[in-house]
Amino acid sequence: MKTLMRWIGRLLMALVLMAGLAYAGACGYLFVVQRDKLYLAPHADIRPNLAEVPGIQDLRLKTPDGETLQAWYLPPKPGRPIYLLFAGQGRRLDEQSHRHIAMSKRGDGFLALAYRGFSGSTGKPSEDGLFMDGLVAYDWLKKAGYQPQQIVIHGHSLGSGVATYVATQRPAKGLILEAPFTAASDVAQERYPYIPVQWLMLDKFANRDRIGFVHMPILIVHGDRDDMIPFAHGERLYALAPQPKTFKRMAGEGHSTLTRAGVYDFYDRWLSSLH
Repeated sequence: MKTLMRWIGRLLMALVLMAGLAYAGACGYLFVVQRDKLYLAPHADIRPNLAEVPGIQDLRLKTPDGETLQAWYLPPKPGRPIYLLFAGQGRRLDEQSHRHIAMSKRGDGFLALAYRGFSGSTGKPSEDGLFMDGLVAYDWLKKAGYQPQQIVIHGHSLGSGVATYVATQRPAKGLILEAPFTAASDVAQERYPYIPVQWLMLDKFANRDRIGFVHMPILIVHGDRDDMIPFAHGERLYALAPQPKTFKRMAGEGHSTLTRAGVYDFYDRWLSSLH
């Protein structure tokens, strides 16, 4: 009997050890591949379609650490704003053409940035790298002669992390966060509840910790059927944001359907109200 009990005890210890090793292996795997999963960075140097957006220009911007960033630029019509666009994960410049077309039809301008490692940009993405890229894009607009009251900082999804950071470092007419998260690490923790994501994740993009340092009007827009970044993230981030702030619930809309749903009509009205 004692021999049997010792054998069962050893078996249980072996099973616990195997489970622990498997868990540690899963954590280690997610740690190693986390940036691939976070950014899904597509690399393809694609030229803009002049038939879709007449006057659009293909630029190359230099970063202080030696990278070259691709960006598409369209100057605005007189009296119209220029958007500094920060896109979500896995988005090539040409995959944002619906935004570019919507803005150009209104006479709005834009500088659409491809982060390092995205589209035709060199380098590998990281949180600090994307923050540097965002400041380089903003400073290019300033050198091109645009004043802060002409610039609208706009971030969608992952781009909300870059946009929020840039808005803490540079002045602008306003900050628009479309389908934002409280933090990229919060979204990851919700998807992997049994993994210590907050300890393992290198690039957290913690908007919740930065939004309080934004000193300009803030607009947060979120679809209430968003299956990528839950609607509650937009609500929580709005609660943390300082005044003046506005929240727009897009009923029945998902993560990437807001442009089609006419969100730029609302952007126009919101920007006009800031006068």
